[in-house]
Amino acid sequence: MLKPSSAPLSSAYDLAILDLDGVVYIGPRAVPGAARELARAREAGMHVAFVTNNAARPPEVVAEHLTSLGVPAGPADVVTSAQAAARLLGGLVRPGARVLLLGGPGLEAALRERGFEPVTSLDDKPEAVVTGYGPDLTWRQMMQGAVQIQAGLPWVASNADMTIPTDYGFGPGHGVVVRMLQDFTGVVPVIAGKPERALLDETVSRVGGDRPLMVGDRLDTDILGAHHAGLDSLLVLTGVTGLPELVAAPAAERPTYLSSDLAGLLVTHPEVRHGADGWTAGGWLATVTDGRLALSGAGDPDNWWRCVADAAWAHLDSTGQVVDVDDLTPPVPGSGAQEG
Repeated sequence: MLKPSSAPLSSAYDLAILDLDGVVYIGPRAVPGAARELARAREAGMHVAFVTNNAARPPEVVAEHLTSLGVPAGPADVVTSAQAAARLLGGLVRPGARVLLLGGPGLEAALRERGFEPVTSLDDKPEAVVTGYGPDLTWRQMMQGAVQIQAGLPWVASNADMTIPTDYGFGPGHGVVVRMLQDFTGVVPVIAGKPERALLDETVSRVGGDRPLMVGDRLDTDILGAHHAGLDSLLVLTGVTGLPELVAAPAAERPTYLSSDLAGLLVTHPEVRHGADGWTAGGWLATVTDGRLALSGAGDPDNWWRCVADAAWAHLDSTGQVVDVDDLTPPVPGSGAQEG
């Protein structure tokens, strides 16, 4: 179930690890209010770090994009799955080893940062294979990588995301390549990106933080990744997670806290109380009758969502069935009061 916090999250935690797409920006545009809320969190003393499963762009490119959107950031504030992959590689091969690179500039830069020698030819006798998203990869390069993986070379993959956002819609992500190589070779790679914990461990190692909080919009990567790393998490509703996904979340994909947007970093989080009448928080009451979830009352829309989450998860855990939410209409953020 969701947890309460009597202090604003910006005080209870000293580091916010922020996913990017769907949290800070959506494509080329900032999420409304994100720059303002992150500035307020920083003023409250919270450090922020930005993480991405996209291994194609080096940290300085990501930082420039953030800064252009009104979110000041330097390369040291950005941690990528490419950097996490390079660290993982250090436990598999000798320092300075030649590594067959199947990826973009971000992955190449991360390998060089760790002292490895990226190569693109089998003539260079690579000792490992590292793969990541790279829009200019050729079929010949992927075939060479597949043969080397099948022959026994260690394989690290930056991430296994099946989709990637583009200006023209969602396209196939690096996970499609991972699945193809895995099907051909029978080898399961070591994966660096979310939901595996390596990326979050790398972030804490680079940025520091005694009390980190993962902030994301995806249950199956951001929130599950926090669970794997043993971190608390805040789910924001500015990205891909909506009502159907939230009520069906298995235990490992449930956030510690929930908020409409990044303003949730600056506020306290009330307890959702369960009593004989149902689940209550801030003027809202959630009830489940014959497998159907209903809301009544009024108040902060975020508390509507919190009641929904706890009631739905309790029903799922006790019955094994996802609660019916077809009759629910989420309140509009900032509306102050609405029945669902």
